[in-house]
Amino acid sequence: MDSSSSENRGTELMSTLPGDDVRQIMWRFAERYEVQMVVQSARSLARGVVARLVAEGARNTHEWNDKKGQLLKGFDELGLTSVFMDPEEGGFIAGPKNLVLALMAFELSWVDGGAATCSLASNLALSPIHEKGTPEQRLTYMSRCVPPLPGEDRKIWRGAFALTEPLPYVGVDTGILSGRMRVAEWEEGQEPLLQVEKRGRFITNMGFANFVTAAVDSDDPRIKGSAMVILEEDDPGVFDRGATTLKLVHQLSSTSDPILSLKVPASRIIGGYTIKDGVIIPNCNHGDVIESVFRRTRVPVAVMSSAKLLSAIEPVIRYQRTRFRGGSASSAGSPRYDLGLQQKEDALQRLVDVWAAGEAGAALGFAAARLFDEFDPIEREKDKLLIERGITGSRAQMKMFKEVEKSALEFVALEHQPAAERDMARYQELAADTLVQYLVKESQANVLCPACKLWNTGHGATMMREAVSLMGGYGITEDCPGFLTQKWTDAQLEATYEGPEAVQRRQLSITMTNELFLAQFRLWIKDLYAIATQRPGTGANALANAMELWLWTLEFLQKSKDAEGKALYHSQRHGVVFPFADALCWLLASRQQILDLLELEEKGPENPVVASGLAGFVNFFSDLCHVQAARSAGEAGRICAELVYGYQRDLAAINADDTEFAALRHKADVSMAGARLFKDRAAAAVSKVMIPEALDYPI
Repeated sequence: MDSSSSENRGTELMSTLPGDDVRQIMWRFAERYEVQMVVQSARSLARGVVARLVAEGARNTHEWNDKKGQLLKGFDELGLTSVFMDPEEGGFIAGPKNLVLALMAFELSWVDGGAATCSLASNLALSPIHEKGTPEQRLTYMSRCVPPLPGEDRKIWRGAFALTEPLPYVGVDTGILSGRMRVAEWEEGQEPLLQVEKRGRFITNMGFANFVTAAVDSDDPRIKGSAMVILEEDDPGVFDRGATTLKLVHQLSSTSDPILSLKVPASRIIGGYTIKDGVIIPNCNHGDVIESVFRRTRVPVAVMSSAKLLSAIEPVIRYQRTRFRGGSASSAGSPRYDLGLQQKEDALQRLVDVWAAGEAGAALGFAAARLFDEFDPIEREKDKLLIERGITGSRAQMKMFKEVEKSALEFVALEHQPAAERDMARYQELAADTLVQYLVKESQANVLCPACKLWNTGHGATMMREAVSLMGGYGITEDCPGFLTQKWTDAQLEATYEGPEAVQRRQLSITMTNELFLAQFRLWIKDLYAIATQRPGTGANALANAMELWLWTLEFLQKSKDAEGKALYHSQRHGVVFPFADALCWLLASRQQILDLLELEEKGPENPVVASGLAGFVNFFSDLCHVQAARSAGEAGRICAELVYGYQRDLAAINADDTEFAALRHKADVSMAGARLFKDRAAAAVSKVMIPEALDYPI
């Protein structure tokens, strides 16, 4: 049973809303001053220029205009445009930047998702070049997109990413391309010139883009396969920005349907090319490029939705407490005057649910961002090693990694052994093996990326609706404090960005069965049981039991058939694998939320600002963890039960294996003991927490 009394940790309640010092610890950037400065810059822009634009009605028009162009000027002046670049390209942060980009998106989305998208879209246009471009391509375009220094006479370049095709292809399959390239001219001894035709759909930044990174397929026997190509506005031909998309959301980003018909040198093929037997062979097909790009850029979008939920807390508290002020039945100092709607349990507990979901989503999103910061240099080193060893082609790489996987599994097992029992020589050898570390990190990244994109935006949109409903009729007005209605509608679009929910579920259905991931998942369960012993009251025990139930269900589904004799676990059986992927997302988000709590509890005493109120923060976040863990265990248990029992026609078909499932389900259910009591205490803390006199941005 995972419960504890208030006396175990004291009864201190959280007195103020968590500030920067708390967040820096929880999200692991307390020691990174340069990241903290980016956060402050993004916040000043969001709660200044962006908030004024929204308050003044800039979202009421579809077209990009000079007023909205203030965003670009703000990005440039505050250094946000340069965050993506390395120092040699004109940037100021060296190394991987996934966390800093996620934090920047978080701060901008706190006020408006379209503003965040406007910023991220420029980086998305550069991402194919950054990840797969030649050194020359990378230096050229990254440096062009940095604002000019004082005394420099040049314009700043801005880009757009054109993957999506017009209807009927839009949103169907990134492998389907109507964009085409063919050889326009190819004189002997000269570089080939390509004619590129691309019609885009829902392309962000097209209102002001100077270049486009476009996905196209070969329409010529002299070109093999697909590629991504860089197109510039001054190239010969047609660079038509197209009709403006009539969006109901994200109006602070420029979106249109461009028509591009341009002649460009073959050196614009991202990643370069080789020529064999008179055929141009791109070094990277478009699928290779977008796979590398999307598994990084999906994370900031996921964090955007979580920012919306957390930004809703203060406006809802303010609304609830002041709901009855001014009436004759509400005098200053009375409970009705001081608490308003927060006299009632329902208003408080529903807000606790919104807050818990926001914390879990942010925890999962920032964990994924930090993971990619660790993974990026390892992946680049892996690429160099493969080139040095002459291992090319997917089949050769798969064969090699199959052998490496054994060592990776060994490393995972050693890493979780007590240091006194560990073979340190072997452990250090495997820890220094780039290919081993690549597989270990990749197995996590391939799950965490689609998981946070799916859960944060999908469940986040649902909970954002709940936040709006807590504002009563005020929630659906244009001047609702915190722009909550706009954020709710924006969240619907974010769920489709960079692949709709079906795409994320499809990826998870494949990657979550990776044995290396499952080996780590099993060890996470052991860790959670240990946490439950040391820190009862966090929900760790309920979560661990639910994770065990999920594992059992996976093995059951993989070996079982339905009442008609068809295999249950199959990549195309979406009625099984898709909801099962959803169940995993609930568990992963809750786990990371608990880990963030433990980080705060461990590192909080080192910060004098946090230390003074640490007990209250720890108590509150522990309660939120328990609330979310119970919800996650319940959702996972429900989904697993539907899949185990739902494909049998009657009770007679249930066998002995299902009795084992019932025992595991019961164990997970009863381990929720105490969850509602902790929800009561979290609600009490919300009713007493101090908030500023007014919101720190308009409306």
